[in-house]
Amino acid sequence: MGIFREYGGMAFNDKPFAYHYEMELEITSLTNQGQGVGRVDNWVVMVPFTIPGERVRARIFRNHKNYSEADLVEVLQASPHRVSPQCSLFGECGGCQYQHLEYSEQLQWKQRQVKELFAHMADLAVEVEEAVPSPRLFGYRSKITPHYRKPRDGTINEIGFLRPGRRNAIIDVPQCPLATEAININLPSVRESLRSRAGQLKKGGTLLLREGFDGVETNPKKIIREKVGELMFHFPAGEFFQNNPFILPQLVQYVMEQAKSTGAEYLLDAYCGSGLFALSGAKKFQEVEGVEISEAAIRWARENAKRNEIKNVRLTVGDAAEIFAQTTFPPKQTTVVIDPPRKGSTPEFLQQLLEYRPGRVVYVSCNPATQIRDLKQLDEGGYQLTRLQPFDLFPQTKHLECVATLDLRTA
Repeated sequence: MGIFREYGGMAFNDKPFAYHYEMELEITSLTNQGQGVGRVDNWVVMVPFTIPGERVRARIFRNHKNYSEADLVEVLQASPHRVSPQCSLFGECGGCQYQHLEYSEQLQWKQRQVKELFAHMADLAVEVEEAVPSPRLFGYRSKITPHYRKPRDGTINEIGFLRPGRRNAIIDVPQCPLATEAININLPSVRESLRSRAGQLKKGGTLLLREGFDGVETNPKKIIREKVGELMFHFPAGEFFQNNPFILPQLVQYVMEQAKSTGAEYLLDAYCGSGLFALSGAKKFQEVEGVEISEAAIRWARENAKRNEIKNVRLTVGDAAEIFAQTTFPPKQTTVVIDPPRKGSTPEFLQQLLEYRPGRVVYVSCNPATQIRDLKQLDEGGYQLTRLQPFDLFPQTKHLECVATLDLRTA
């Protein structure tokens, strides 16, 4: 056992490196968390804000069982793909990981990281398509949620986002280049209003700024509108809805093309939320069913169907697995669309899907790791992964949306 020192509320293990030990190393890869990977005597050292091919000086701040983490001190030999970040807070704010990396390289690394996850987590043979780029590289986020701590002496200091690798340290963010122009115009007055009310607040919290069809809303319960393709969706500003509206129509169109290209006549939308995929598929399918565990979301899905004059969609409240127990759709003529939360689907849901045996499954996910876990269960249950298409809904960050298409094996 090495010597343990207390720092930042955590115990520091000084094996194999002392606290704040500095080293030079070459970065050879990137993790799917956006950290550069180097090695010293075959020991892995992860350094954020670095690029493969660079030689850097790094300072150790944590040793794990089989790797260490370090802060970037200096870039000694820069990559030709290094660019100047647009945000002066890049490296201090944890919202972005890739502003220093030119966009074409971001896309290539995200594609490669998905391939590596498949290789490490599952033996599924599929070619990962090139990631579909976002039409906007900055100014694309239609929702931000800055945090603030409990007021001290009637004053609120930092209003912003967490520092990289820290659970509690907030950095003040007066403007965010990822947010839309309208959000950044409204952000100063929202921050000023919060600080003016500091004496009335007993604890910390989170702000909301969400741009919809009619402007920016800060009340999470206020109903906003979002247009996707020909459809207008109504939902509370604080509820989940994809927050890159500039690429969202492409994503929805692709999902619907994959859902329909087998000639399926019926669509089942599990985790349907306020109806994005279910209602978008209404014109393509004879009938559509959607299920969502949130009663409030289903109310808005039904309202959206009514407002868009869609009559061939049935929307019900319940666990996603219940959709298979209640449907009368013939499985072979049905496509099931899955768009679960980051934690993925449950084994129970997937088992019921396997028992239903639809002709095609289209699985949309913002977390490739949990998606791969679920795809492995589907593969073992008789489905072949035929296409995997990433969409970059989150430029400058480590995040990525992936659409997997699976077909029922015939033999």
